Amino acid sequence: MNLTYRHLSEQDMQDICAWRYEGDYALYNLPDYHEMKQRQMVFFNPARHKNFYGFWEENRLVGFVNILEEETQVFLGIGVNPAYSGRHYGQTILAAAYAISKELYPEKPLYLEVRSWNRRAIACYEKAGFTIDGDAFPQTTGIGSGTFYRMVRA
Repeated sequence: MNLTYRHLSEQDMQDICAWRYEGDYALYNLPDYHEMKQRQMVFFNPARHKNFYGFWEENRLVGFVNILEEETQVFLGIGVNPAYSGRHYGQTILAAAYAISKELYPEKPLYLEVRSWNRRAIACYEKAGFTIDGDAFPQTTGIGSGTFYRMVRA
């Protein structure tokens, strides 16, 4: 799997807003593009736009990451195009995101947070070298409350 990456364009962000997940994963569906843009949510936030990278196989946008530097660590968020979920793109994207993070912030460990019910994502993250750090914890995010695991990769 040979992926290329770059920062997201306006069209990429519009495309991502149109992705639709099914079943339990539907909670990851983003609001409408115009609402996201108007409210400067997620990658539309000018202060955070540079943290987002899209990943392509040929001309197909297969996923994106958010690499956010914090004081002592780096937060990683990932989204995989639902048309490509379950086809190992997540592992490849995570490997590239890890390399980007280490290039930008070599001394800081990488972490992510995942809903405890999302076994598919947890398995993907473990295959990419992340380990669960501690017990599940309750948290409220922009898409609601849930129980999460923190996963780390040094």
